[in-house]
Amino acid sequence: MSSPPARLQIDPCDLAAVFALERELGVSHVLAQVLVRRGFGDPAAARAWLAAEERHDPSQFAGIEDACDLILLHVEAGDRITIHGDYDVDGVTSTAILVGVLRALGGDVDWLLPSRAEDGYGLSLANVERLAARGTRLLITADCAITAVDEVAAARAAGLDVVVTDHHSPRADGVLPDAPIVHPAVCGYPCVDLCAAGVAYKLAAALLSAAGRDPADADADLDLVALATIADCVALRGENRRLVRAGLKRLATTTRPGLRALMRVARADPARLDSRAVGFRLAPRINAAGRLQRADAGLELLMTADETRARQIAEELDSLNAERRHTETRILFAAEAQVAQLGERPAYVLAGEGWHKGVIGIVASRIAERHNRPTVLIALDEDAPGARGTGSGRSIAGFDLLAGLDASAAHLLRHGGHRAAAGCEILATEVDAFREAFEAHAAATLRPEDLVAVQRADAVVAGDELGLALAEELELLAPFGIANPSVSLLLPAARFSDARTMGEGKHARFTVRSGDVRAAAVAFGVSKVECEEPLDATFSLEVNEYNGGVEPRLVLRDARPCTAAPIVVVGEPPDYLTAMLDELRRPLQPVPAPGGAGEAAQLDAARIRDRRGGGVAGTIGALVASGEPVLVVAADAPLRERHLSAILGGFELCSHDALARDPGLARADAHVVMLDPPAGPIRAHGAMTHVAWGPAELGFAHHIHERQHDLRASLTATYRALRDAGGAAGGELEALLRGDPQAPRPAMLAGRVLRVLAELGLVSLDPHSMTLTVPPAERTALERSAAFRAYQQRYEDGSRWLTMQTAKAA
Repeated sequence: MSSPPARLQIDPCDLAAVFALERELGVSHVLAQVLVRRGFGDPAAARAWLAAEERHDPSQFAGIEDACDLILLHVEAGDRITIHGDYDVDGVTSTAILVGVLRALGGDVDWLLPSRAEDGYGLSLANVERLAARGTRLLITADCAITAVDEVAAARAAGLDVVVTDHHSPRADGVLPDAPIVHPAVCGYPCVDLCAAGVAYKLAAALLSAAGRDPADADADLDLVALATIADCVALRGENRRLVRAGLKRLATTTRPGLRALMRVARADPARLDSRAVGFRLAPRINAAGRLQRADAGLELLMTADETRARQIAEELDSLNAERRHTETRILFAAEAQVAQLGERPAYVLAGEGWHKGVIGIVASRIAERHNRPTVLIALDEDAPGARGTGSGRSIAGFDLLAGLDASAAHLLRHGGHRAAAGCEILATEVDAFREAFEAHAAATLRPEDLVAVQRADAVVAGDELGLALAEELELLAPFGIANPSVSLLLPAARFSDARTMGEGKHARFTVRSGDVRAAAVAFGVSKVECEEPLDATFSLEVNEYNGGVEPRLVLRDARPCTAAPIVVVGEPPDYLTAMLDELRRPLQPVPAPGGAGEAAQLDAARIRDRRGGGVAGTIGALVASGEPVLVVAADAPLRERHLSAILGGFELCSHDALARDPGLARADAHVVMLDPPAGPIRAHGAMTHVAWGPAELGFAHHIHERQHDLRASLTATYRALRDAGGAAGGELEALLRGDPQAPRPAMLAGRVLRVLAELGLVSLDPHSMTLTVPPAERTALERSAAFRAYQQRYEDGSRWLTMQTAKAA
């Protein structure tokens, strides 16, 4: 079953805010677009986002002092303290952080990481009993237990004190465990998006402070915090940006033997670590232990000081990750077969025996992404009375997965998680009923547009902007991830060429052309790219380091045929003869000579923006995408409308002559784009004038100017046609004035020709009856006509101006 193509979405943006960011922050127009579209139009807010320095004191967790007092009481008493973590990266790293700080404070600490296969997620009654039996006096949970109300009560009844540290959503009924809690949302912490490792890091700093130590010592674990924050797919905003940015720097120079060994087997260059390398190279290998076996190997990797042991564990995790990929592929094929059998649904619940519980979450993510549907995969036990299943779900934008499980809770044994990802346990006999209830909730919640994937764009760019400087500048927005995705750039009407395969035919490299600029691009997972027609294409722009060189590289995200909104031509008379009469009656006005105030206007940066040679499609497209009114001015509006309508739209279009006749065509709030150069000095119009032409547009303007003002050839041809016809009226007159149907004479030119011929006494026109007569006449000099002299002067002055512009462009 094929999914519908993604819908291209680019939000409007306030161009005044974009230009203000350019001025005040000294950033490029492209980065300013991105910031405004992401909600940072205020310069102070944008500056703070780019700085990524937000931090909050641990004391802003309400009740954290109680947790610290209880923990330090047990440390001082020498009691056994157990950290109960989880089997994913976040659970493993938060466990490592808490074990490390408590050992540094002199505590007697061990840990328990549950088995995904044997224990399932979270704190279980069986593990509570096990801990009580082995002498644990204080239980600290990491990355779990905010919903474990009964289990915490059982632990306390067994004589254990409990501290809950977690970041998952509490129970729907609002009931919390009866114990000190350190949880960003529950405790009112300013950054509610902390992962469990971030919570553990804050608790560690608070413990150090309460014990009279330097809380900054907790920063030694920022490498683990960054690893978990990226791996757990929490929002990379607010304080998380600082934690990940600082953590990536620490990770690049980490002294942990395990992390250094992991980077080696994962072929991750420490000097070039970013959120993608962490999320796709390091985190999956740590997760592989908890998915296929026990997570203790991942914890040992993080905590060992032995280089040899670290290397052994890293190699083991690398092998497990390869096994995980093989298992994932097998389950994915089976799950896709079920999707095909079920057909179009608002959500998918897929179940199978023999599916590995540790891998179904990844496959659910693949299905949800491919089909843009909320998806729950259930790994069923062998068919037997009372058989159960373990479910893992992933969501899409617009759907709260945890709310979907809440709505279907009557068919579940237990469930938990958050909006984007959640898990559950279920009796095998309830799967069909759960599927029906979950699909019904999705159908009632999701709108039709929610079920179509969105290919977003953050900025519209022109070819000249796609350089190394922009690639490096966009890295100021990093780290990228949830709530701060990598930047997507829309290049309208791009042309691809020189396509060839790479990577054993699995990928493609090609050249992208926009205007007069060419750029190198790649398409991963695609062996062929379309090179025939212009395309609206979205790209990532990255810094590519290869063989000692550094260059910008475009990475294709999506490409589709241009689908432009209509172009509205304004300022043109309603019909040919009316337009001809308007020009015939128009007072003759000389063109201002080059220089003087006209030249000065070009330097008015507040009103005129120079985009010459940058790429017309990108310049116009960026303005149209803002949602603000745009007027494009061309040498010949009707002809340009035919040129542009297949690739661009959503704006008004007029000719330079029409704007000169009626300056009101440029509304005060409109952005005016000079597509073709005028045959004279540039004037500012509207909110701002954008000068956008390149060599091709200069050539077009030369051609149109010569055609409209060098009248000799048109005068001769028109007079002969009228004389041979013995005059004409109405439609016949229009046909004679138009001339060659393959290259019709514009109405404005016809009006100028008739004006000269009438002044010379060679024709006579009755404008009321639209009847033209040709009286007998002698051969005469064209220079006898004042109109001809004025037009010739305009032609010569305009040609000199355009020639001067061509020289500047060269």
